[in-house]
Amino acid sequence: MSEGQPGAAQDGADRPDPAIVIDQIAPDIVVMRLNRPARLNALTREMVAELNETLTTIARRADVRAVILTGTGRGFCSGQDVAAADARNRTAPSGLAERMDWQEKFSAMVENIRAMPQVVIAAVNGPCAGAGMALALAADMRTASHSARFLNAAVRLGLTAGETGMSYMLPRLIGAARAFEILITGRAVEAQEAQAIGLVVRLSDKDDLMADTRALARMVLANSPFATTHTKRLFWQNLDAPSFHAALELENRTQILASMTEDYKEATAAFTDKRPAQFTGR
Repeated sequence: MSEGQPGAAQDGADRPDPAIVIDQIAPDIVVMRLNRPARLNALTREMVAELNETLTTIARRADVRAVILTGTGRGFCSGQDVAAADARNRTAPSGLAERMDWQEKFSAMVENIRAMPQVVIAAVNGPCAGAGMALALAADMRTASHSARFLNAAVRLGLTAGETGMSYMLPRLIGAARAFEILITGRAVEAQEAQAIGLVVRLSDKDDLMADTRALARMVLANSPFATTHTKRLFWQNLDAPSFHAALELENRTQILASMTEDYKEATAAFTDKRPAQFTGR
């Protein structure tokens, strides 16, 4: 089932393709597809606003437990639409206040992804650059095709590589020294290297990427809804815990809450009975 179909017509009139397409591929899994393939899914200001609205809407859906973020065509996302930015700079350059407002809307994309209660998996199917790379980094996990490549070339455009959360997220994913080298040189990271340094959790042939990513999502969703939601929350909060003791305190409280759920009782009974657990999310 699809909530947005590219190229749909209404009342006999052609309508532009939606910039964001949502496909419900299972009762509890949606695919969010960036949909400007002719521009490698480059982000316009209008697309950023639509993406933020879509992320907020899906985050509120209790029936959805996993989100797969990918791109239409041969690319994931080539970042900001540089041609659109150039056109503004030549004809009607934005003032300081307007630029800051839109910068905050760009950064809101990664904030919204990180805040989602659902598990978010970025299926990187090709070039993944600039703010597009930030979208992938904000996901909880990343899968990739062999044609994927990650690039933040902001330093080549006269901008800083500290963009849309990348100076925060990348060091935490692959280590500070390697992240600094990648961001300060503006070089590309090809798929094989991305897997070797832990940026992606698995590589797939292009035709198998979505099926492999769905399988990964299903592995996650086979577990208790409370456990998966709170493991995600616990993990990202404790990554910035002020101390080991503070991390333990949060773990202890969350574990006791989990032990009071019906799903925990079901899991222990299923283990004893040597049968699959039937989780209800209660």
